[in-house]
Amino acid sequence: MPHVEFAPALQRHVPCPPQQVDARTLREALAKSFEAAPQMRHYVLDEQGAVRKHVAVFVNARMIADRANLDVPLAGTDKVMVIQALTGG
Repeated sequence: MPHVEFAPALQRHVPCPPQQVDARTLREALAKSFEAAPQMRHYVLDEQGAVRKHVAVFVNARMIADRANLDVPLAGTDKVMVIQALTGG
């Protein structure tokens, strides 16, 4: 089962421990992880279900390029990491 983890910067708002989730896509993996911490959804996804501008999602250390298309296939050994992206100059 894929492993989903939220960075400490997000967990300070909503505690959500790392999880193994039964999911075949990134969208399913995030949805299942939000079951354990429903408030986290608001921090990660916007009203249309896309990844928010100041959040980055990685699958096996590779950042997803399309914030709206979360139907990225996942294998049982994949690792998903959700972090708060840094912006500014």
